[in-house]
Amino acid sequence: MIIKTIEFIQSVDHWKKCPDLPYPEYAFIGRSNVGKSSLVNMLANRKSLAKTSSRPGKTQTINHFLVNSKWYLVDLPGYGYATISKTMREMWVRMIEDYLINRENLQLVFVLIDARHEAQDNDISFINNLGELGLPYALIFTKIDKISKNKLTENVNKFLGKLKETWEELPPYFMTSAVEATGRKEILDYIESINERYNG
Repeated sequence: MIIKTIEFIQSVDHWKKCPDLPYPEYAFIGRSNVGKSSLVNMLANRKSLAKTSSRPGKTQTINHFLVNSKWYLVDLPGYGYATISKTMREMWVRMIEDYLINRENLQLVFVLIDARHEAQDNDISFINNLGELGLPYALIFTKIDKISKNKLTENVNKFLGKLKETWEELPPYFMTSAVEATGRKEILDYIESINERYNG
């Protein structure tokens, strides 16, 4: 897939405020500071489409971008650690879960995993929750340029092994580097393959 146009549509704090046009939709989420905004910028081939920050918790709303006037890329707030209050974290959890449950044109949730670390409990918990909700998902391992190939293979295998404890079938997964644009074509081609089957 070639991205010819991408435009920011809106930021909202409730799923009912999401865009009306039922284009196929792909949500991106991960632990705070996993490199989500950098990945979104890499996919879009834009330097500052999504706001990046070294401070966790930069994304605080449901952010819609319309790609090629055909599908939505949705940047969601991170889960896990962020320098916000417990009350605000609980509001984020409710906002995200309501969106995931109720957004009918949502086709897939891309769950971002920092490849530099072994499986984290909140990643596994979030993925298992997607399973309980019956939502399809794929994994994106980020920051692969910041780790040796041997350690990358070890961490990914451990993560997939952890999933096998509760999942009969493993999801699709992608290796990415926002710096080197690794994985960009594979992810966009995967989205395009789903779009071709979409019957909105």
